[in-house]
Amino acid sequence: MADEAKLGTPWQPSELDEIVADYFAMLSAELSGQSYSKSTHSKALMARIGRTHRSVEFKHQNISAVLDELGLPWIRGYIPKRNYQGAIFDAIERYLTASPAILDRTPAAALPSLPAAAIFVPAPVLEPTPESMPKRLRELVRKFDPVERDYRNRALGSAGEEFVVDLERRRLNEANRPELARCVRWVAKEEGDGAGYDVLSFDDSNKPRLIEVKTTNGSLRTPFYLSRNECEAALEKPDQWRIYRVHLLASEPRVFTVAPPLGRVLRLRTEVWRASF
Repeated sequence: MADEAKLGTPWQPSELDEIVADYFAMLSAELSGQSYSKSTHSKALMARIGRTHRSVEFKHQNISAVLDELGLPWIRGYIPKRNYQGAIFDAIERYLTASPAILDRTPAAALPSLPAAAIFVPAPVLEPTPESMPKRLRELVRKFDPVERDYRNRALGSAGEEFVVDLERRRLNEANRPELARCVRWVAKEEGDGAGYDVLSFDDSNKPRLIEVKTTNGSLRTPFYLSRNECEAALEKPDQWRIYRVHLLASEPRVFTVAPPLGRVLRLRTEVWRASF
């Protein structure tokens, strides 16, 4: 039962720590394929902290919104809402600092039991002006940078590449091109990263498709790095080169594609410099 004295009052740090820990317990169960009840968790939490159902549900959606900005999966059903109470950032920072393993979760690269075409989704629309982000959230994103984190997570990258190899073989088999499916190659695994793409595949007309795979457990708008070598490959072979952006890999894998010219679809910003004397 809700504590009437708390109605309309800000959440305290101890309450925020409780709901963040409970949220991550549910998220871990969801990502592991374990059954759990959102309503049971919510009722138990409300009994412990004396907050209303509406207040708890809204805070769950706040947490989802922060995790989305951090390039992390969030619980299906708790759609992100971004009008935050600032203290939620501190609670999430405390949890992630104490439990960093969730930041680098590497799922198995298993294809969903869907036709290949259902796994491909439209690319997000390029926004003319990015939404402003609260200062405290910017600091949190800088500390747990999803772009740098995905880039360093070699196991995640490898899982995404394996996912795309399997996806392309399924796509070509479903298009009645088994001879092309057999020719799909995981170039990055066989030859290393120097080619400017990770997977060699083909379109239905037998034209090569040079696929650079970018993988995240976050949503489709999670940013990613592009190397100079990859950008040069896109310029040299724009008709063949493609980005496959694998997102939601840990929960509900989906892919959108990006074709050159990249500036038409992506906002490109220099963040790494080569220093010399």
